[in-house]
Amino acid sequence: MKYISFVLVSFLLLATNCTSQGQNSEANSGKIDKNDKKVRAIGDFLKLMEHDYSQYDVATFAGGCFWCTEASFERIEGVVDVISGYSGGEKPKPTYYEVANGGTKHAESIQIYFDPEVITFEKLLDVFFVAHDPTQVNRQGPDVGPQYRSAIFYHNEAQKKAAQQFFDAQASKFSSPIATELSAYDEFWVAEYYHQNYYELNPNQGYIRNVSRPKVQKVEKTFAGILKDKYKK
Repeated sequence: MKYISFVLVSFLLLATNCTSQGQNSEANSGKIDKNDKKVRAIGDFLKLMEHDYSQYDVATFAGGCFWCTEASFERIEGVVDVISGYSGGEKPKPTYYEVANGGTKHAESIQIYFDPEVITFEKLLDVFFVAHDPTQVNRQGPDVGPQYRSAIFYHNEAQKKAAQQFFDAQASKFSSPIATELSAYDEFWVAEYYHQNYYELNPNQGYIRNVSRPKVQKVEKTFAGILKDKYKK
């Protein structure tokens, strides 16, 4: 989202980049101030928000800018919540700019809570491979660096097996090898509050208009049959 090659400078003059915070607003009944910059462990965040998702399954994906992937999955029926954050790294509570600099080894990621009686993990993988390009190595479009890598952080052996089988089934559909990493889930750090629900709260931000929106619209078109009612055209 942030460190972009020189060839895209002219584009960015119009679009701005993903580091621009835009104007956020309260989206959680005041439990966290909109200017809060703390990074929290997912368990602490859910406790603070008074969210009990114990009855749901969870998936953790990295696919470039989390502003894009969060919005894409929020539209899918059976998805209860999508939270933007960082996974796959070493440093506890990494900040956005530490991750953006590439020094913590984290990837911008999303934590998806979903109802397995409504949507399967396998269907989420389908959405994931439309929401981003799984063949790009350490980048997604204009966003370059290992923090934008494609990854699945599996929570159990069933998810690992499902992802491996999915990779095998999808390989022939792409002209380049699938670059998505498959790693065991360790920890998820919830990103600073202004990143949450960023796509919906900042519709006129340049990056959202020019980069995020086409990706989200592609998901809406491809999965029109399983969109939540409020997102159906």
